Amino acid sequence: MKKKLSLVLAGAMLMASLTGCGGGSAQTATTAAAKSDAAAPAETEAKADTATSDVKPELNLIIASNQTSLENPYSYGMDKFKEVVEDKSGGKIQVTVHKGTLGENENELIEKLEMGAASMVVASPGFMTAIGVPEVDMFSLNYLFDSFDHWEKCMDGEFGDKMKETVKEKTGNNFRIMAYWSSSVRDYYGKKPVTKPEDLKGMTIRTQSSQVQQDFWKACGAIPTSVAWGELYQALQQGVVDSAENDYTSFMLKEHHKTQNGHYISETHHDYTTRLLLMNGNFYDGLTDEQKAWIDEGVEECTKEEREVVYRMFKESKEKVIADGAEVTNFEDVDIDAFKALALPIQDKFAQDNNMTAELEMIRAAAE
Repeated sequence: MKKKLSLVLAGAMLMASLTGCGGGSAQTATTAAAKSDAAAPAETEAKADTATSDVKPELNLIIASNQTSLENPYSYGMDKFKEVVEDKSGGKIQVTVHKGTLGENENELIEKLEMGAASMVVASPGFMTAIGVPEVDMFSLNYLFDSFDHWEKCMDGEFGDKMKETVKEKTGNNFRIMAYWSSSVRDYYGKKPVTKPEDLKGMTIRTQSSQVQQDFWKACGAIPTSVAWGELYQALQQGVVDSAENDYTSFMLKEHHKTQNGHYISETHHDYTTRLLLMNGNFYDGLTDEQKAWIDEGVEECTKEEREVVYRMFKESKEKVIADGAEVTNFEDVDIDAFKALALPIQDKFAQDNNMTAELEMIRAAAE
C-alpha cells in the first residue's frame, strides 16, 4: 500500500510542483544550525545558555518548504517554529529548517515527509486529489473567499476543522494538517491589462494544474498552460505564454513583472490561497504529551508569524513592482462581478459532485 501511495504521490506532485507559490517516522537525527549572539549575555543568562546547551535533544525535527528566498513568508514562519519549539522545550527538541534545500518542487517534499526524511512540510493541497482526497480541491476554487479576514474565519473555524478530519480519515492519518498558511491573494499579470473576462479571450495563461482553476480560466476565454514555476520568468520574457497569475510577493521575488509579458498587473484577487503545514499524523500521535504541547505551541506561533508576514508583504510587494515600472489596474477598476459570475457555477458544481454543498454554504455564510 505504501509503495503504491509513493508512486501515486510522485506523479501527482510532479503536476502540483507547477504551482508557484506548490509515511515513516520523522524522528530523523539532524544538526540544528547554531545562532550566534552579537552581544555578550549577562552572567546569569550565560549560565542558563550553558545549561540548555548541555541538554541532549530527545527529538530532532526537520521543517521544509520549496521556497529558496529568505524573504518568502514561509521562511519567517519556519524560523519562528524553530525559535519557539527549541525555547519552550529547553533544547529537548532541535529543529532544522530547510528553505528549498530539500527540494524546490513540492513533490520532493511530500516524498521526504512520507519517507521520514522530513518531519513537517509546507505544501499546496492539490496533490491529495490524486491519492483519494478530491475534497481538497475546494481550496482551489476561485472567488471562494472575499478577503483575508473571510479566509481566516473559515480556516480557523468549522470549515477548517472539517477539512482536517477529512484529510486525516482519507489518508489513514499519513497526513495531518497542523495549520493553514497562505501565500497571499493571486492576481493576473500579463502582456496587457484586463478589466473583464472578455479581455482574456485567446490569451495563454500559466496557471495552477487544478481542474477547477483551469475550468475558470477557460470560462474567461483564456487558454490555461502548464509551465514549471522555475521556468516561468523565461516563458514570460520570450512570449511562450501571454500571462500568468500569482500573488504579488511570489512574482515580485522572481521578478516576473520585469518581463515583457508580466508588465501589466490586474488585481483580480481571484484566489485567497491556502497552503498546508503538514506532518505525519501517526508520528505525531506517537509523541509524548509534553512533546506535542511544545510542537502545538510552535505551530500556533509560527502560523501567526507567517500570516502577518503575508499581509505585510502584500503591500510592500505591490509598492516594489510599481517602483520597478510595472503598471497596475487596481481592484476597484476590475469588473469583479463579471469574474465572479463565471466562478460561482464552478463552485456549485464542485460542491455537488463531491458532496460538499454544506461546506460551500458554510463558507458563503461566513462572508455575511
